Amino acid sequence: MDFVSPVLDVASRICNCVGDRVDHLRRLPQILKSLRTETEKLNNVYKDVRERVEREENLEKKKRTHVVGGWIQRAEAMEKEVNELLDRCDEENQKKCFRTCCPRNCRASYKLAKMVREKMDAVAELQSEGRNFQEVAVPLPSPHVIERPLEEKPVVGLDSPFREVWRLLQDKQVGSIGIYGMGGVGKTTLLKKINNKFLQSSIKAFDIMIWVVVSRPTNLERVQETILDRLDIPDDRWKGREEERKAEEIRRVLKTKKFVLLLDDIWEPLDLLRVGIPPLSVGNQSKIVFTTRSADVCGGMAAQKSIKVECLEAKEALSLFQAKVGEDTLNSHPDIPKLAEMVAKECKGLPLAIIVIARAMASAKTPEEWERNLQKLRLYPKDVAGTENDLFSVLAFSYDSIPDEATKSCFLYCSLLPEDYQIPSEHIIQLWIGEGFLDEYDDIQEARNQGGKIIQMLKHVCLLEVSTKLLLQKSEYLKMHDVIRDMALWLACEKGKKKNKFVVKDGVGLISAQEVQKWKDAQRIALWNKTSIEELREPPRFPNTETVIGRMTRFMFPSGFFTNMLVIRVLDFSNVEIRKLPSEIGNLATLQYLNLSGTRIEYLPIELKNLKKLRFFILDDLFSLASLPNQMVSSLSSLQLFSMKFFSSPSPVDEIMLLEELEQLDHINDISIRLTSIQSIQRLFESHKLRRSTTFLQLAGCKGVNQVQLLSPSCIKELILVMCDELEEVKIIHFEKQVVPSKFPIPQCCFNHLLSVLIIGCKKLLNLNWLIHAPKLQYLYIKRSKIIAKVIEDARSEGLEIESGLSVFSRLIYLVLLNLPNLESIYGHAVPFPSLRWISVWGCPRLKKLPFDSSICRSKKLENINGQQEWWDGLEWNDQTLMHNLTPIFSTPKKAIKC
Repeated sequence: MDFVSPVLDVASRICNCVGDRVDHLRRLPQILKSLRTETEKLNNVYKDVRERVEREENLEKKKRTHVVGGWIQRAEAMEKEVNELLDRCDEENQKKCFRTCCPRNCRASYKLAKMVREKMDAVAELQSEGRNFQEVAVPLPSPHVIERPLEEKPVVGLDSPFREVWRLLQDKQVGSIGIYGMGGVGKTTLLKKINNKFLQSSIKAFDIMIWVVVSRPTNLERVQETILDRLDIPDDRWKGREEERKAEEIRRVLKTKKFVLLLDDIWEPLDLLRVGIPPLSVGNQSKIVFTTRSADVCGGMAAQKSIKVECLEAKEALSLFQAKVGEDTLNSHPDIPKLAEMVAKECKGLPLAIIVIARAMASAKTPEEWERNLQKLRLYPKDVAGTENDLFSVLAFSYDSIPDEATKSCFLYCSLLPEDYQIPSEHIIQLWIGEGFLDEYDDIQEARNQGGKIIQMLKHVCLLEVSTKLLLQKSEYLKMHDVIRDMALWLACEKGKKKNKFVVKDGVGLISAQEVQKWKDAQRIALWNKTSIEELREPPRFPNTETVIGRMTRFMFPSGFFTNMLVIRVLDFSNVEIRKLPSEIGNLATLQYLNLSGTRIEYLPIELKNLKKLRFFILDDLFSLASLPNQMVSSLSSLQLFSMKFFSSPSPVDEIMLLEELEQLDHINDISIRLTSIQSIQRLFESHKLRRSTTFLQLAGCKGVNQVQLLSPSCIKELILVMCDELEEVKIIHFEKQVVPSKFPIPQCCFNHLLSVLIIGCKKLLNLNWLIHAPKLQYLYIKRSKIIAKVIEDARSEGLEIESGLSVFSRLIYLVLLNLPNLESIYGHAVPFPSLRWISVWGCPRLKKLPFDSSICRSKKLENINGQQEWWDGLEWNDQTLMHNLTPIFSTPKKAIKC
């Protein structure tokens, strides 16, 4: 029976196997149902994952991970495979034996049942994997440049600065570029245009462009984090870390890249090393471009090149204005295009102003609306829609950046000037001093120097401008852009809340008494250009008024005009058509500045002697004044500056008396005076105080004077010799009383302050050798001096040049020589003229050589040589190249320049 056991064992195994397979076949319908259920669950997980991926890709600009991407593909393939398997199962289920539940092909059915179970396990695994994704997408790698939206398309008026910046970006020697200009002029737009230029596929000169808005106050941490984000540095490497660690991370990445860093709106120099920016070099060829409102920031950031963005030209400004207003509005009436041109002109080329005003006008479809808004823009610009919030508030950031209150006061004071008015810098500084803005400086020259620094600062932040130089203009003239002026007036009037705090009237004609009554709370009043006040029935009240300026007006002082001025500091009535001052002016106990220049005053009231706080007394060009009251000037105990230029004194006695009164003043340190006699000249130079204080000296019509002795050292800045018919020689008297003929040099520069010399009608004057003692001379004008043959005899000046280290004429800017028939030489040999801008020669037929060498061309300062064509053609040249280089700047005027 031993053979029976193995047989039974085999039979048992066969039965078990057959039983399992039969069980698989029997449970197949249930398994298929489970597979469908699990596949549906997988499909739901798939949809959830897919939605997460699409949301993050579309909204968060991310990219799906490779793991998730692979899972999605496998899930999609699985769904297809399951559907195919289910279809096969359905087909096999149809192939059963007749009238039974048994499959015809048990082997094939069993294989399908096994595949169903395996597929169900795979579906379950995919479900589990899909439900456990912590992250489905990651941030996209940053493109090398991100487009910056430009509001204005096409950009108007920035072609020239754009081309210059783009040229510098190609220059391997230039690493840092500063773009500066006033607020609203288009600096940010220019920077965006530069950024977007790199979007062009053909331009891939740099690995990455980084854009950072710095703004104010400077936040170094924010700047660093903007750069870190742009460089895709993982948060865990810098989040919450100290400044130095962040800088290390930035430096680690940037030193491997060729980058362009664009910094917008910098208000103060930014320490790039602290930020983490590696030093630029010719080797790495990276670039930094930044915008700022201040030229000083360009210097503080060590910009290798600085580019100023100017306001638009008239044609460009009109084009931008028309584009913003829109064709529908412009075409709504035939008169509107012309009115649009007038409105655009009021914006004075400032793009931000053009855009704001154009938006305000876009809905105005009738000429009447345009006319009303134009009038409003001229008289009350703050009332035009959008100007306060969108224009003035933006421009006021420049004002807010001014570091001290004195400079802010000086800036706001400039809003008293009328539109397009140009004022010499020394005049506005004198007014500032008179107002007390610079009271911390006891010495008037120190205050002037500080005033000069304030002007430079306001120029550098583009709140003041230097006007275009006029011909032979000795002083720097300043002006304020009209929109900046409107903003300054808005600020001065406490952002429009106190409309009459600063009253400025320009060319408005007669002002009614009712209007004047509204000025009772005015702090400053300025009347300009043919503006006058009608006769008042009762004295006006100005209890808070500190300033009254009336220039070039037809001013008749109403009765009691000065009665109620309790805190007045400044009265400026220069070039006003007045013949007398009311005596009540002597009651202005707080008055510190009085300017009566260019008036027709015949007599000054003796009551002026009561002005004990008066510091500035200016009486220039008073051709109708008979004389000064005795002891009036000497009574002005606080007087620091006295100016009486171009005043024709009745007699030398009056001149001497005036000099003696000036000498009695304890605080006097700035005198400008005209003298006509040798006695007056001697009296001036005998007094150490007067000699030290005289900054302007005019000697006019000095009869019988053949020699003038100038005492050194001298503080004279401007010297004028006019119609001194018998004057032959000027001599220098050294401070030790030793007389030194002017043809011999002395061992120091005794006229170190002298900037300007005018000599007119001194027929017997032989030369100006004494000018070798004026190394800082900027302006030399000689006219109708018949005998003079040489301006300076060079052989006698060489010793001074060697000792002082200064070349003759090294600071000279303007040289004018008119009607000098015997002039043969300016200087005996060629010398550098590194500062010369203009030379005019007229009526000097014997002058055959100019003392120039090749350095005059290298300096690139010389702008114009002015003279007769016959004279120019007859010049002799040692260097023909020099002649060819200078010929393009030679011009022939229609008539000679007049003094």
